[in-house]
Amino acid sequence: MDAPTHIRRITALLALACCGTVLAAGSTHAASSSTLGGKWTGHYGGAVSGHFTIHWRQTGSRLHGRITLSRPSGTYSIGGRVQDGKIRFGAVSVGAKYRGKVRGTSMSGTWTNPQGGGSWSATKAP
Repeated sequence: MDAPTHIRRITALLALACCGTVLAAGSTHAASSSTLGGKWTGHYGGAVSGHFTIHWRQTGSRLHGRITLSRPSGTYSIGGRVQDGKIRFGAVSVGAKYRGKVRGTSMSGTWTNPQGGGSWSATKAP
């Protein structure tokens, strides 16, 4: 094989390898980003009970958004993390901390605040 043919083959293989890497990286990013982004509705029980709506924005494993609670009534900023199906977030202004697991379009766990704690669950709105 002459040198120009050899160089063209190596160039073609490198181009294919680079394209495959870019496509794989794009697929991984698309699958992992915004999996929790959007609206979630749920309920909580225990020391205080009621219902809530969460609006998440997700960047990688970080979560930011707002939660609207029925008790104490109001909308509060929240932030947290999700990793390996485990979620942790909090509403600092009301002292609430939430922990749990995410499975597809549902999540559930436990919550605590200065008045006590309990359980919670939510599903992603369509």
